Amino acid sequence: MYNDWFSIGPLTVHGYGACIAIGVLLALWMSTFRAKKRGLSADLCYELVFVGVIFGFIGAKILYLIVEWRAFLDNPWSVLSSSGFVVFGGLTCGLFAIWVDCRIRKQDFLTYMEHNIPSVALGQAFGRIGCFFAGCCYGRESTCPVAVTFHHSDFAPNDVPLLPTQLFSSAGNFLNTLLLLFIASRVKKKGIVLGCYFIFYSTGRFIIEFFRNDYRGSVGPLSTSQFYGIFAFLFGAGLLIWGIKHEEKPAEIAAETVEDKSEDQ
Repeated sequence: MYNDWFSIGPLTVHGYGACIAIGVLLALWMSTFRAKKRGLSADLCYELVFVGVIFGFIGAKILYLIVEWRAFLDNPWSVLSSSGFVVFGGLTCGLFAIWVDCRIRKQDFLTYMEHNIPSVALGQAFGRIGCFFAGCCYGRESTCPVAVTFHHSDFAPNDVPLLPTQLFSSAGNFLNTLLLLFIASRVKKKGIVLGCYFIFYSTGRFIIEFFRNDYRGSVGPLSTSQFYGIFAFLFGAGLLIWGIKHEEKPAEIAAETVEDKSEDQ
């Protein structure tokens, strides 16, 4: 698999970066398109996606530095300049940054976060396709029909058939996107969509980790992502239970009624 797609003079377009860019652009489009239909501020959604992406990358890199702290102490620049990230660090930092932004804008965090979370899953799906082009996050050796062999990867073992765990992850994120959109169209209570995201993502990630074979740190018998995934699952389950039991206040119901009427006009 080739990560270098094409070159224009000194500029080379890499599959990894291109897929991430495509994912971010599609996430922005979906978020703003749905915002207009739901009566939410498209400008704020646009802003929150950017805030989440920027601080998400920062958080993902910070958690990667924590996982690779020994390598960082030996050669800080090699770790900082690498393509290594840990998604759960990005989710944590991105969510916190969005919460802060919503507080500053005096907007309801859950309303906008649950609106944007399907877009997050969509962006992750394209990001994993980028991982496939780069060859990172690769799977175990296998002779099954779906195994792929890299010949020009800087990360995956070359000339060895491997499970395409990147594509498995991507498919799971696409499925997560569709499920969240379906749930969002049927459920009005707050907390449900965001809780389902964490449950679905952490469950899928926990399973996928058993089939990966790249070095990514560990906590006891679990990989770093499996360890953090347990807490993400519990957080999602708690949010889901809270959402199911949460009774909306009359003011919230009235606001939603006005919003629904404005959509019908």
